[in-house]
Amino acid sequence: MKSLKSLSIISVIFIALFGCKKDKLGPLSYNGTAPGPISNVTVLNQAGQATLTYTLPRELDLSYVKAVYTLASGVQREVKSSFYTNKLVLDGFGDTLEHEVKVYAVNKSEVSSEPLTVKIRPLENSIWETFRSLKVIPDFAGINIQAKNKAKADIAIIPMRKVGYKGWVQIDGIYTSSDSVNRDIRGLDTIPLEVAVVVRDRFLNHTDTLFTTVKPLYETPLSKSLYKTMNPVIWPGDQSAHYSASGSSDTGIHRMWDGETVVFPSCAYTPANITDAGPHSITFDIGQLAQLSRIVIWDYPETINGLKTWFYRGDMKNFEIWGSADPNPDGSWDSWVKLGTYESVKPSGLPGYGDLSAEDRDIAAAGFSWKFRIDVPKLRYLRIKCINNWMGTQFLMITEVQVYGNPH
Repeated sequence: MKSLKSLSIISVIFIALFGCKKDKLGPLSYNGTAPGPISNVTVLNQAGQATLTYTLPRELDLSYVKAVYTLASGVQREVKSSFYTNKLVLDGFGDTLEHEVKVYAVNKSEVSSEPLTVKIRPLENSIWETFRSLKVIPDFAGINIQAKNKAKADIAIIPMRKVGYKGWVQIDGIYTSSDSVNRDIRGLDTIPLEVAVVVRDRFLNHTDTLFTTVKPLYETPLSKSLYKTMNPVIWPGDQSAHYSASGSSDTGIHRMWDGETVVFPSCAYTPANITDAGPHSITFDIGQLAQLSRIVIWDYPETINGLKTWFYRGDMKNFEIWGSADPNPDGSWDSWVKLGTYESVKPSGLPGYGDLSAEDRDIAAAGFSWKFRIDVPKLRYLRIKCINNWMGTQFLMITEVQVYGNPH
């Protein structure tokens, strides 16, 4: 019995040492025979790219189709498409020259077919259309850059300024896939400024350079220490903005200049349950007469699934801003001038309520800068009217404001 037990133990040790093999990932069997090439290829030349449509070979173990080609930069690019489709997009081109592309069918053993050479001639890269639409104009304390990106391509608009012996120095970067660009670059002195702007795509293809000289307009942030509420005056349409679900949180118009842009209850929050009063509006005093240039508004971010979420609930979607130097005490609008009608738009264009891209979050967290008409006299009082919010009602949630202008 003792000998049998010893033999069993030895058997277990033998199996443990020699009976296990290391698992290998890969096909269950190896097929060294190259698949046939793709056939019946058609080429659709497009802006900065081309799309191939083809017939797949009949091999049962076909895995994917790949194309190999060289970009104008000298970089070799390889793109793949699975055997579930018969299309392959060749992208990254910055010119309209003819390019040779070698296309391979590849089986599950990573054995490639003989290459099929295809010639393509991509159309003009969409960065050039954006470049031709570029406008650089003077703005308050900076410049304004406008452009069209009809293809909604991933592009970068790189503005630079000439700085003495350093030459051209980048002053900002606009990275977007939006179809329209309207971006302010602030913090520049009010002296003539040489500016150069170039457009590039994610493959580092770039346009020529637009050169211009602009002279920024003077503005300064108007001191929040002078801002005041209009309470106890509450005009028709205005809401008290002292509201919370529990009734205990100190929300209010005065919270719009306390320096906090994220944390509740530091926000002006008009009652969401008042739905029959029409557009909600709030009014405040900036404490001095000034030629107003713009206002930065930080919308309140709700926390959804652990993420700060803008373009949501009481964040204003369509709204108006009015100004007055001496408002009528009865609250009538005839003593006010409309400074602008505005629409908040997600840069990503994502249609889902609460669906945001990283770009959406970054831009919202920085606050939205809304420009005012400048063909009006100096003003002191501002009135914000929410036509509708992202929830589809008319209450508003603003966590912080900063007004800019020239008080001199």
